[in-house]
Amino acid sequence: MIKNICCIGAGYVGGPTMAVIAQKCPHIKVTVVDLNEKRIAAWNDADVNNIPIYEPGLSDVVAEARGRNLFFSTEVDKAIDEAQMIFISVNTPTKTYGVGKGMAADLKYIELCARQIARVAKNDKIVVEKSTLPVRTASAIKDILDNTGNGVNFQILSNPEFLAEGTAVEDLFAPDRVLIGGDTTAEGQKAIQQLVDVYANWVPKDKILTTNVWSSELSKLTANAFLAQRVSSINALSELCEKTGADVNEVARAIGMDSRIGPKFLKASVGFGGSCFQKDILNLVYIAKSYGLNEVADYWEQVIIMNDHQKRRFAKNIIKTLYNTVSGKKIAFLGWAFKKDTNDTRESAAIYVADDLLSEQANISVYDPKVASAQIQFDLNYLETRSESDNKRGVEVESNAYDACKNAHAIAVLTEWDEFKTYDWQKIYDNMLKPAFVFDGRNILDKQALETIGFVYQGIGAR
Repeated sequence: MIKNICCIGAGYVGGPTMAVIAQKCPHIKVTVVDLNEKRIAAWNDADVNNIPIYEPGLSDVVAEARGRNLFFSTEVDKAIDEAQMIFISVNTPTKTYGVGKGMAADLKYIELCARQIARVAKNDKIVVEKSTLPVRTASAIKDILDNTGNGVNFQILSNPEFLAEGTAVEDLFAPDRVLIGGDTTAEGQKAIQQLVDVYANWVPKDKILTTNVWSSELSKLTANAFLAQRVSSINALSELCEKTGADVNEVARAIGMDSRIGPKFLKASVGFGGSCFQKDILNLVYIAKSYGLNEVADYWEQVIIMNDHQKRRFAKNIIKTLYNTVSGKKIAFLGWAFKKDTNDTRESAAIYVADDLLSEQANISVYDPKVASAQIQFDLNYLETRSESDNKRGVEVESNAYDACKNAHAIAVLTEWDEFKTYDWQKIYDNMLKPAFVFDGRNILDKQALETIGFVYQGIGAR
């Protein structure tokens, strides 16, 4: 029976996953390690509301388990040495250099983890891939472990996460499925069973699927690709709806009632973001191309092309509607996170819309309930479109929505935070320049109510 688990990586996957395992398995010691001292200090903050990741319910889970059997540490070697099972949950960003630039997953952090485990381990370990990885990464990890280790036996399992940020704790408490892939050998099957036994403390057995390791790795990429494909599909039709007079919300409702299609992920918007969708599809495209499957690669790449187009046309529409110039005009952004109920901004549509408007010399004012000013500046600087000082000059971050919208020419809703629907929109209107425009990139506001107040309202996918 597993009594000691270590997870390398204290990010959006490792932190919540290990917190829930610790809460549900009080008999297992769970240690989350990361070289980022600031991040570990935040996980250990006496006030659990200050942990580095915002997820509804997460601070309560951490409060219950931390110090009992959940620990956060920078002592990576010590945690590896003590653990029977090691989860690798480090970043696998898209490569920004060399072969596969812009598409392939950068596995340097995975390899560094494998080499560190090989160097430290003195007894048999089960190593679990938790990061999203290309197919056949497990064999590379096993190769490194077997050839550079201390002669100990390693079993490699693939256990991809299927969390949706904003509902991660809920998803961990009651997952649609837990997927575990491993070797078909007797040793591999034993390792799979040991991880099954961990999850079985709270997940029904019929929800735990076991496969070979390659199927598990590919299933994760495929799941995200299918979800993103649905978003790009409805977004493609939103543009057609705007031209023809159809309403994309009515179209989505009609097709979503078909049991073969279903209603989920059919909400038209300014475009999808987040750490996984784009990265995983680009990874899938790269894998397909590496095997010479160009038609397969082209098919999936179109999902990304459509998503980029949706973000670009949202920005272009703001410029066109504001009399073909936003130079010197104040545009208020409501929301910066890529979706509600998270402080994650990776690949958020807001970043790219802001970048396009800044290039047109707009002044942007931002309010997001969970995203700090430093993160917003970091996101824009990462694009390297202009100097850091220019980004700082062009973007103001406010602590409330009313200040963000004061004296604005237009408002752009970029994240679907529930609180945006409850504002005093008459007060916001009274303090804006006229005509006052609202560009609702999430279709969450009441068009009729805003138009009655006097706003010029534009949503996605309707005239």
